[in-house]
Amino acid sequence: MSFMELLKIEFMKVKRSRIVPLIFIAPLLVVASGIANLSSYFTPEYTNAWPAMFIQSALVYAYYLLPFSMIVVCVMIAGRETGNNGLLKMLALPVSRNMLSIAKFCVLVFYLFMEMVVFLAVFVTAGLLATHTMGITETLPVLYLWKWCVGLFLTMLPCVTIMWAITVLFEKPLLSVGMNLLLVIPGVLVANTPLWIAYPYCYSGYLVSCSLHDFTAESSNTAFSLFPFLPCAILVFGLVFALAVTQFGKKEMR
Repeated sequence: MSFMELLKIEFMKVKRSRIVPLIFIAPLLVVASGIANLSSYFTPEYTNAWPAMFIQSALVYAYYLLPFSMIVVCVMIAGRETGNNGLLKMLALPVSRNMLSIAKFCVLVFYLFMEMVVFLAVFVTAGLLATHTMGITETLPVLYLWKWCVGLFLTMLPCVTIMWAITVLFEKPLLSVGMNLLLVIPGVLVANTPLWIAYPYCYSGYLVSCSLHDFTAESSNTAFSLFPFLPCAILVFGLVFALAVTQFGKKEMR
């Protein structure tokens, strides 16, 4: 069985799941609350409405709501195999468990990408309504919004990899959810220390925090630097991804 066939099967497994409605919840909540708060002080003369609205909305979303939703998606994808010994039946077929794990991770990354698309679409729709209502005529900065959504997606990849590895290593959903939640919660605190570079759960939030500081301060000394972030993120991603792939289905094969 080729990898593309395996990937197609994995998408078919989650086709009727509740993952798609789930990825709408966090963007709708955070954008709606952000727009509501901003509408109290925006005026037609305001010239930075779009960046301010995006940063205000993305801050809580990047630190908490996006990781929370990805934790649930991880459990839901893994849960498709835990019922009725589904994983054992799948591994009984001429299928590499390593390829099966990679296919499932690709599905997870796809839903991460879809949630970012939903966030961008919901934000633009709500922002257009809010700015039109308040008489703000500032042009929609498409490239600005797209750049930061891509940044959120890329900085979430190491975090999502760790979430998936924890889901693979710990069979019980409550245990994997609990561990991931405990790692997400202190993210905003770690982001304010030099240790943020080694804590993937705060990468996306730190990115937005740097944007917020640059937006409100005259200097840009806190600009998000690719070094040493990029080597560290790639290293974490590679090591944890290899762990998840090699450990997937290992217990069931014994």
